[in-house]
Amino acid sequence: QVQLVESGGGLVQPGGSLRLSCAVSGNAISSMGIGWHRQAPGKERELVADMITSGATNFADFVKGRFTISRDNAKNTFYLQMNDLKPEDTAIYYCTARKYFAVAAIDYWGQGTQVTVSS
Repeated sequence: QVQLVESGGGLVQPGGSLRLSCAVSGNAISSMGIGWHRQAPGKERELVADMITSGATNFADFVKGRFTISRDNAKNTFYLQMNDLKPEDTAIYYCTARKYFAVAAIDYWGQGTQVTVSS
């Protein structure tokens, strides 16, 4: 069974940085699509960034130039580096991993970690 465990959230001042980690067990991330979503209070969940198995990345416009996504296949862990954080980045952040099968895919989600940007 695939499980995702997040860490690294917390309280940070505007302009600060945080790195979120997502440790995956049950499947090698090198063969999975990986990503990060977030959900702010009163808002719908939205995609922040993702990476396909080739390493190609995709970022939401509101984080371009500030956030990066990376993975460490040896540790089976991937990351979201968040720089120049803004109050509007406050949300619960979820890591996701997609396992591919012949004709379908299954998405797995982490439990979520709170990120609060405030002075």
